[in-house]
Amino acid sequence: MTDSSAPVFVQEDHLIPVDDYPSRMMTIPPSRMFMIKKGLAVYEQANPGSPIFDASQGDGGASLPGVPLTILEAANELQIEHGTGYDSPYGADVFRRAVVEDYWQLDSDTGLGPQNVVATVGGRDALIKAYMAALHVGTGRIGDVIAVSRVPWISYNWGPYGIGANVVLMPGEAQNGWAYTPEGIREAVAAAEKRGRQVAMLVITNPDNPTGLTISAERQAELAHAALEAGVRYVLFDWMYHYVTDEEPMDLNSFIKRFSPEERGRLMFLDGITKSLGASNIRNAHLIAPEPVVKFITAQASHGVIPSFYSQAVAIAAYKQGFREAAATIIEPTNASRAVLREMLDAHGFTAILGKGYYAFIEVGEWLRAAGMADSAELGEYLAEQWGVAIVPGAYFSRFGADWVRFSYATPVERTRGAVERLVAGLAALKG
Repeated sequence: MTDSSAPVFVQEDHLIPVDDYPSRMMTIPPSRMFMIKKGLAVYEQANPGSPIFDASQGDGGASLPGVPLTILEAANELQIEHGTGYDSPYGADVFRRAVVEDYWQLDSDTGLGPQNVVATVGGRDALIKAYMAALHVGTGRIGDVIAVSRVPWISYNWGPYGIGANVVLMPGEAQNGWAYTPEGIREAVAAAEKRGRQVAMLVITNPDNPTGLTISAERQAELAHAALEAGVRYVLFDWMYHYVTDEEPMDLNSFIKRFSPEERGRLMFLDGITKSLGASNIRNAHLIAPEPVVKFITAQASHGVIPSFYSQAVAIAAYKQGFREAAATIIEPTNASRAVLREMLDAHGFTAILGKGYYAFIEVGEWLRAAGMADSAELGEYLAEQWGVAIVPGAYFSRFGADWVRFSYATPVERTRGAVERLVAGLAALKG
């Protein structure tokens, strides 16, 4: 066609149908996680000189030493050597190799290699790209379902929704930490099907955010098999906190071998340095995914978000040093605080979920009712403004967490101890 006098559609034979669903969506709220500390400022103004305790932190770069200077310096040298030209949308090849060879140390018989790795700008970027792949490569439809925990991390609620996926909260009971069951997975698939939808992805987080629940590799594999058998297109394992443990981190070599080659084509794995290395503002994570998913994400990223090399260089430097050693400034104090927190929660008779990672989820319903508070959101304001301790209200995650609070112990032991003491005092005051 040589006539240039009329407008033409670029995708003439593949136009997207007009649909007004954006006009009918809920307004996506901003995350209240970034507003929690305002209450501490109120306390500081009223109590000058009195210490404050931030147990809301999901940021080891703020509450603990963060990335060691030696790692940052090594990353700077890598950046200088690498130069400042464009990298591929999937990241740098040297990063892909470091993920496979230095970090996971993957065996060749896993079927996974550098071609399965995508660098991303932190975990949220990885998740958005994975959700999009689940819809486009998986079901081929907008409006299908991402299934997450009954009390999920806030962005699990809204990240999928923002790109056209509906979100289903899985069945679960508080006394079991809202843990998934094979039966619950089948129920979720059936519920989606009744609404004319498919489950494009099930997200399994271990250790969990916000609850801290930890489940074994064997149980994770059992749940994934149940999901695949029920027709879930992809299972994504979010392991961002798995190194922050006094046990062993996840071993992808042995884990992937629990699945057939065909099943491996429906699995994705998310990991990165934002939590275990305290590198929140470095923004580096990676997805390990089947090649069709990697190709889709790479093509999309070429027109969208491409990760910086420096963020990858920080990860490379940590991986080559030996990641457990590199992340010791986060892992060791957090493990020590977990032990102290467990003792204190038991001593004060709290009902709590305390696995591994950064968080404990503490039940506070009796104090809410004694004070006539509607849910833990009101309690969060009270504790920050009047007692100088910040927690995250469970109500922020879902209505099923209304009687709970998330308590971060990714702090030095003395800070964790002080935060618990303030929490106990603040709750006691509610009962007069």
